[in-house]
Amino acid sequence: MVAAMVRRFLFLGVAVLPLLLLGCKGSCRQLSEKLCDCQVTTAAKTACLQRVASEETRIGPKAEDNAVCQQFLQSCDCHLIDTYEGKKACGLARKRPGD
Repeated sequence: MVAAMVRRFLFLGVAVLPLLLLGCKGSCRQLSEKLCDCQVTTAAKTACLQRVASEETRIGPKAEDNAVCQQFLQSCDCHLIDTYEGKKACGLARKRPGD
């Protein structure tokens, strides 16, 4: 009986763990992945996502960084990234004189 309960908890833990890990991505990681979504090919998207994961590990964004990225998650549209407005909506634009 105890062995059956242990197996059940182990199975539940293995099933739930990936769901918990999905929620652990910071806002900067989510924003970067959103930008990767517009890559033309699957290979380019995969390479972009790998760079994102590698850079996140290397840099380790702080809470302040994620707060800034959070501001752009809703407005960022990678299909508009070639325009100034698109870059601005994703937090990638340099300020123009008069902005």
